[in-house]
Amino acid sequence: MSRHVHTVHLGNDGRLLEETVTGLRPVPADRLLDHFAEELTPPEWATDLIVYAHGWRTPPEDARAMVDGLLAHTAERYANGAYPGLPEWRPWTVLLCWPSGKRGNLRYRTMRDRAHALSTEGHAGHVLGTLLGYVDGRRGDPAAPPVLGTRDGQYLHLVGHSFGCRVLCEAVGWAAEGPDTLGWSMPGPPDRPFTADSMLLFQMAAPRDAFADLFAGLDRAPLHGPVVATYARADLATGFWHERAEKRTGIGHAGIGTAPAPVSAIRMRGTGEPYPREELDHRFVSVDASDVYVRRGGWSGAHSDHVRPESAHLLLSLAEHAR
Repeated sequence: MSRHVHTVHLGNDGRLLEETVTGLRPVPADRLLDHFAEELTPPEWATDLIVYAHGWRTPPEDARAMVDGLLAHTAERYANGAYPGLPEWRPWTVLLCWPSGKRGNLRYRTMRDRAHALSTEGHAGHVLGTLLGYVDGRRGDPAAPPVLGTRDGQYLHLVGHSFGCRVLCEAVGWAAEGPDTLGWSMPGPPDRPFTADSMLLFQMAAPRDAFADLFAGLDRAPLHGPVVATYARADLATGFWHERAEKRTGIGHAGIGTAPAPVSAIRMRGTGEPYPREELDHRFVSVDASDVYVRRGGWSGAHSDHVRPESAHLLLSLAEHAR
């Protein structure tokens, strides 16, 4: 199984940066599509496309290590033959990085404000939305019927962590039009045929009512599958620190609160326990991972403890049920 990963760099203002012999430089807006065509055309062998947005100020090498670790877990899980609905699983992954990412003592409010500005005032939403629309236009299309949701098509899964979840939610609103998919029961917006097949948000750094307030449009967005968010009580970044900054706990600590549609509340299952379709086939799914994400990493607690087989199991289950 291939674990091919492309890295996309976003500057502090959300502009796309490209790697050159002299370092990173901004890609002019009129060259975005050319850049995607040169660097990010999905290969024909790919069955599933993953766009992974990592947290704010995470060093690119750390973000890459986390993605590689998660994909290694998915490869091992898939090899066990536990997903009969996935006759083939060959993901092609785009990793979104902020090149200024460095470990430091930034206050939570500073990180929150920068991430919010990146996704609402900067160009990140437009850049990522253009990427999603471009990927959708280029991903494999089965011969018949003219949709992507068959076993021979390429499926698009969005995965975020921490503040990367906020940027990803903004980006979906920019997504371009394209073919529809089959699989989930939620109907696609009739005026926006482009859809992603699932959105998996690990330890989202946003208030519990973000989907009813900041991202209320997600319920009408070009997203055919569910929005699935994990949370864990040992996550101090979205618990203690989030509450001090926002005066309320975050999704990554206490789960999704209010939302435009009913929220399905479930627990994270072990790798030997299948996820019934009815548990995941909802617009919003809040997954309690408190018994799984327990390893503490300094001030953030278990905020980054999602690189585990159980997380891979959840991702593969979403991919299987999207078929």
